[in-house]
Amino acid sequence: MSFDLKQPEVTIGVVGHVDHGKTTLVQALTGIWTMRHSMEVRESRTIFLGYADGEVWECHGCDYPDRYTPEPVCECKPGVKPRLLRRISFLDAPGHETLMAVMLSGVALMDGALLVIAANEPCPQPQTREHLAALEIIGVKRIIIVQNKIDVVSRERVLKNYDEIQRFIRGTIAEDAPIIPVSALKRVNVDALLAAIQKYIPTTERELDKPPLMYVIRSFDVNKPGTPPDKIVGGVLGGALIQGILRVGDEIEIRPGIEVRRTSSGKREYEPVLTRVEGLRFGDINVDKAMPGGLVAVATSLDPSMTKANAMVGNIVGKPGQLPPVLDSITIHYSLFDKILGLKEEIKVEPLRRGEQLYLTIGSSNVIGVVDSIKKDVADIKLDRSISVWKGSRVAISRRVMGRWRLIGWGIVEV
Repeated sequence: MSFDLKQPEVTIGVVGHVDHGKTTLVQALTGIWTMRHSMEVRESRTIFLGYADGEVWECHGCDYPDRYTPEPVCECKPGVKPRLLRRISFLDAPGHETLMAVMLSGVALMDGALLVIAANEPCPQPQTREHLAALEIIGVKRIIIVQNKIDVVSRERVLKNYDEIQRFIRGTIAEDAPIIPVSALKRVNVDALLAAIQKYIPTTERELDKPPLMYVIRSFDVNKPGTPPDKIVGGVLGGALIQGILRVGDEIEIRPGIEVRRTSSGKREYEPVLTRVEGLRFGDINVDKAMPGGLVAVATSLDPSMTKANAMVGNIVGKPGQLPPVLDSITIHYSLFDKILGLKEEIKVEPLRRGEQLYLTIGSSNVIGVVDSIKKDVADIKLDRSISVWKGSRVAISRRVMGRWRLIGWGIVEV
């Protein structure tokens, strides 16, 4: 299928253990440092889902993989004009164990993933294992292993780490994934990584004839303090289309919408929101229409107070009346892991219990649920707030263990 190269064609997640160099890798591929939030700068770690658009250029006549470059500059043959192959959105997921829910909410948007593993630490680390399990749960099959930080260890350690990686991925969804050694900091082997991305994470066919559906993973008020009232613009939704086409001028519905009240029991109730698409933007490129394949910012006519500070995260956007139903309870067909993956010590995963509180990730939505009933591998779960969800959606299941939510299994929504 022919794509308009004004927008990215795929979204690639960058995942892995904390401090393994994910954000530095995204910068090497795009030139953009994704840790923008003041809290991230202060703590020097990724806290929210970061995003950046990059490009893949090809220099004809150069050797493989030297011909691939993230910039329109040919280093092997100065003066030769490279050809733009495609644009790619990179989604930088936090690697800290306390931010697993944030990582999970971004997996549903990924067409493929770069699993970053640092050569200067034994493999696997806890969140290396947990992030790979998350990719498998949600069904992200196109994976490339990036063996990072090869510049800070000896050749012997690089080879030993390579063997550790091979043993780790044996029998997993990433068993046949290529392992590309790189130094993200010094931009070593970026050409080889781009070559692997072109080969192993191709642009896929999209369901453009279906009604548009978009997961919201960020939302913003882009007005600076002191903006005059007549200059204020509407709120912005950030996310990715999973099907269909959005156009400037379209009327859209947001479900479940905004919280309107809390019941005496503490349950939050929502109402859908209608608004209009005022603009569409991929990185620094404005477009008239958006298709699946990249991370898009949707400018709306919403009061910006409704979208500030990621208030709309977890919603689904589409045409009015064409979105999935809003539910406050679901039935899932589930499967649990044998052991909890995000810990260094081995802890067995116990069966679900009636009345137990779970943390569920469905699409870009994170929600607390209480197990109402269990029958074999089917569970009825009451949610603490309504979500928009359809039958067949994948669910990541987490349980509170040692004071934190830990990934323990997965499920499929039946109703």
